Amino acid sequence: MHTDAKDPMTAIAGHPTRRPEHRGRAGQYLLATLAVAGLLGLAGCGSPPKTTAVAPSHADKVVVKKSQRKLELHNNGRVIREYRIALGGSPDGHKFREGDERTPIGDYLLNWRNPNSNYYKSIHISYPNERDKLVSRSLGYSNPGGMIMIHGLPNYIQSEALRRQYANRDWTQGCIAVQNHEIDEIWSMVRDGTPIKILP
Repeated sequence: MHTDAKDPMTAIAGHPTRRPEHRGRAGQYLLATLAVAGLLGLAGCGSPPKTTAVAPSHADKVVVKKSQRKLELHNNGRVIREYRIALGGSPDGHKFREGDERTPIGDYLLNWRNPNSNYYKSIHISYPNERDKLVSRSLGYSNPGGMIMIHGLPNYIQSEALRRQYANRDWTQGCIAVQNHEIDEIWSMVRDGTPIKILP
């Protein structure tokens, strides 16, 4: 009678199994595969390195909103700084003549600056342009006014209590005023030639 002799190490309950040396190699292969998969998994789950956004160092546009008493520094269409401003004694409307205590409305340039003015630093707004001069003459005024600046407080003010009084009221002759520490920041962030839009 012919019988197939089965190695007891290769069959258990009728199910063929691998020899021990085969199991050893398969186990090593499985462990190696799991180790590589684990490393790949860690690599895939790792967060990308965090980058810290660097705040822009300069403004490419200045926007003044007269009715809101607000001056904004913009960079690439985004507001990066905002300040409360003081205007003249008659701030509503466009400037047409010297002495009307109004701030002009329109598009201008910040075209030069004076570190030694009667106010703590001043940056000049390019009013009047040719259109301003023409409109002023058409209204019968001989002088459209000028020397409209962004500036700090008068140099003679030394009292902190008096500085605080200037912070919450309109007091200029048509210029745009901010606190001294604010004009320091504007001075450093706004270059000559920067456009300024003044809104009603």
